[in-house]
Amino acid sequence: MTSTSTAGPPLDTLDSPRRARASISLVFAVHGAVSGTFVSRIPWIQDRLDLSPGQLGLALVMPAIGSSLAMPLAGRFVHRYGGRAAVRGLLSLWCLALILPPLAPSLPLLCPALLLYGASAGMADVAMNAQGVEIEQRLGRSIMSGLHGMWSAGGLLAAGFGIVAAHQDLDARLQLAVTALVLLAVSQPVCRALPDLRAPDGAEEPPRFALPPRSSLVIGLVGFCAVFAEGASMDWSGVYLRDVTGASSTVAAAAYTAFSLTMAVSRLAGDAAIRRLGAVRATRLSGAIATAGGLLVVVADSPALAIPGFALIGVGVAVVVPLAFAAAGRIGTNPSQAIAGVATVTYTSGLIAPAIVGGLAQATSLTVSFGVVTALSVALFLSAGALRRAEPDRAPATAQKPAPERTPHPAPHPAPAAVPGRTDRTGTGQRKDG
Repeated sequence: MTSTSTAGPPLDTLDSPRRARASISLVFAVHGAVSGTFVSRIPWIQDRLDLSPGQLGLALVMPAIGSSLAMPLAGRFVHRYGGRAAVRGLLSLWCLALILPPLAPSLPLLCPALLLYGASAGMADVAMNAQGVEIEQRLGRSIMSGLHGMWSAGGLLAAGFGIVAAHQDLDARLQLAVTALVLLAVSQPVCRALPDLRAPDGAEEPPRFALPPRSSLVIGLVGFCAVFAEGASMDWSGVYLRDVTGASSTVAAAAYTAFSLTMAVSRLAGDAAIRRLGAVRATRLSGAIATAGGLLVVVADSPALAIPGFALIGVGVAVVVPLAFAAAGRIGTNPSQAIAGVATVTYTSGLIAPAIVGGLAQATSLTVSFGVVTALSVALFLSAGALRRAEPDRAPATAQKPAPERTPHPAPHPAPAAVPGRTDRTGTGQRKDG
């Protein structure tokens, strides 16, 4: 296989992995900014098309369906074009997809627009998470939680701009088009510092639609528990405070704010905890915290108990999905396929969680619904061992120095840890590992 990507900085220099980490962090922030921009203008789209809540709910299912259908295709893109080119191309497609939803003149056209929007989001998500796992392995320490924290930060920042635009009555078609082009322009140089990791020469190309390996499904179920709690809290926290604790609309909105902020901050700070505790103990601690938060929500009879409960759920689920992706990236010779499997399972959880919570609430009560969320948090605690693969390498390549008599003129900096079975092509040459 010949390289088709543009030249990038060589990874054999000491600071290249650091530049790669900064670059992939910005990639996550750009991806989050696209999502945050769209979410902030959903009310504008609803008003323009005069959609009922039911019609809007149908439309908003489309991105999740598009993501779930397209994610298994991402591994083929990464294999054929290399990690850097796949991230650049799919992230560019995701930025441009932001233009489509506000242009739709009716619900029948909005649904396919959101389906394409979700498909590009899902494929870009898999490619950038695969790249993040590779860079994490080269650094020999956890960075995935921080990357997902950058996604949350990018989304919150972009949503803030969207709220300002909505307050100024700015046409969403203009705002989203300009934002898409700005983010597209930002994404191109950001991707340049990414390593161009490829499959070994002669490796078989994955099928067009590859089923995930079975080992990734167990990891995906851990992520399922966390994303279920996340989706339920994001969509139902405000309703819970209003209907169960009698909070005002303003106070009810504070529940989502508490949840999203604690989750973002926990992700940004999570890598330090993961490096100290390891993936399994960090996940068990996360499950215990989420369980405590769920219990507070279930017993809450006032906002003073419910809001801290939702905040604790945010802390508890923050690092689990990044750790699930990191664990999947260490399965087999095609990490993109395993990551796609984990992503499909976890995002399906996010798709069905709000509906299940609503159905249980209709049949019983919201308190019972969040009892189920609490039970899944307990399951998260008990299943933490499945993420043992996410433990960072304890002995980076720098620890193994060749004997002086065999290398009388050693390079000034040792090469970063290699990823077995991968080929790294840079602008200065080619190195094959394994």
